[in-house]
Amino acid sequence: MADHDDWADLLRRANAGESADARAALAQFLRAVSPAIRTILRARGGALPPDQHEDVLQEVLLAIHLKRHSWRPEAPVRPWVHAIARYKLIDACRRRGAAIHVPIEPFVETLADPHQMPPFSGRDADRLLARIDARSAALVRAVALDGESAEAAGAPLGLSAGASRVALHRALSRLRQIVKG
Repeated sequence: MADHDDWADLLRRANAGESADARAALAQFLRAVSPAIRTILRARGGALPPDQHEDVLQEVLLAIHLKRHSWRPEAPVRPWVHAIARYKLIDACRRRGAAIHVPIEPFVETLADPHQMPPFSGRDADRLLARIDARSAALVRAVALDGESAEAAGAPLGLSAGASRVALHRALSRLRQIVKG
């Protein structure tokens, strides 16, 4: 933690004015934080090629230089530096089209199963479908809930492909009106 106290002292001196001491303190501060920023970039910048980490480091150091007056002297320096590094890394990944992959294995037990319907949705759908005619309800159920095409859903009802699509559109419009109240 002593390093971070030194960081705060250097940044205070750098923000003190335009003297030679302030410029020297800023240069010393930027040299002191560079290894910590490199560590952040290595740890979180896996989506970027390692040779681009130095480019991002330069962007972070420039942002620190330009925004150093936004740091509040009573606040800790480390989180401020880490936030700038994190945002610059995210910006670099976006610019370069890189995706950041986060493994979900540790969260499998808490994530919802995407194939499992929410418990009340079936009941709600049945209530809504009961408020329209049986043919329209059968079409909506087949297409929206069972995943059939409009043509395949209309064939058992004796509807042509075009008539099936029109009937489905009308049924969905009626359901929208019912939901709007």
